[in-house]
Amino acid sequence: MKAMNDTLLRAARGEDTEHTPVWFMRQAGRSQPEYRAIKEKYSLFEITHQPELCAYVTRLPVEQYDVDAAILYKDIMSPLPSIGVDVEIKSGIGPVIDQPIRSLSDVEKLGEIHPEEDVPYVLDTIRLLTTEQLSVPLIGFAGAPFTMASYMIEGGPSKNYNKTKAFMYEQPQSWFALMDKLSDMTITYGKSQIKAGASAFQIFDSWVGALNVQDYRYFIKPYMERIFNELKETGVPLILFGVGASHLAREWHDLPVDVVGLDWRLSIKEARGMGLTKTLMGNLDPAILLAPWEVIEERTKAILDQGMELPGHIFNLGHGVFPQVNPDTLKRLAAFVHDYSSR
Repeated sequence: MKAMNDTLLRAARGEDTEHTPVWFMRQAGRSQPEYRAIKEKYSLFEITHQPELCAYVTRLPVEQYDVDAAILYKDIMSPLPSIGVDVEIKSGIGPVIDQPIRSLSDVEKLGEIHPEEDVPYVLDTIRLLTTEQLSVPLIGFAGAPFTMASYMIEGGPSKNYNKTKAFMYEQPQSWFALMDKLSDMTITYGKSQIKAGASAFQIFDSWVGALNVQDYRYFIKPYMERIFNELKETGVPLILFGVGASHLAREWHDLPVDVVGLDWRLSIKEARGMGLTKTLMGNLDPAILLAPWEVIEERTKAILDQGMELPGHIFNLGHGVFPQVNPDTLKRLAAFVHDYSSR
């Protein structure tokens, strides 16, 4: 193996780096022709259950784009069957749960995750990547309790999370019990990934932006504090990311995280102006990747200029790569980030 490129880990800790590290959310899959060929044969769950194949899908964008980190290929739904939630990833829809959570008794039926027995294929994939295949950090990840709960209560993707919020407001005892269960799952699952070899860990709270600050502080933040405090003991950098949650940026910064991920709605300059001093990750609008290169370069320069004013910036998109993005664009963008930030 080549020597480890630890640029991302140093940036996550706020240290000076030779260049701004870059990786892309959803860099593994969707836009890659090699991945689409695999998906013609296997479903997402089938890929993740085969460590050799899953490792290949995870490793491929690192080799093709020369990014500074790999993100484990899997879905945030992966641990749910372990606690008794039957989930199916339906093409064109997303995760679908036929028996949504409706009451405290539903919550009490949920079990606990035992990663070595329940998701050994995830851990085997991590071990394969980190002991034999990667020369960059591997980022493990999990879904945050609110985002997981939203799928479990809505029964699938939602635009407004009305059922989730109604459950939270109408049945606070049931809600807090569900948050406890999901926090336990996230901590155990996260620690198992880190023990297996993941050298950074990201929590996706994709949909928590649906809540206002007051509700976030009361219904969510204590659980996020517990999760990150527990994971902090592992010593790896911790990242938090969500979409449409700029109004929660200060709340996230207060948590025991190392990196606050920003979507494209809040600039790095604005975040710094709000008092965010930790490492920031982001935040090119992924739609820009479909624009002419001149536009991509201009927008990327602006983000890098703001990010380089202080140590502690990881370049990324403000959300995941679209399937329509040309892989050559991602390769060119990674090279540009490295070159421009090395000046």
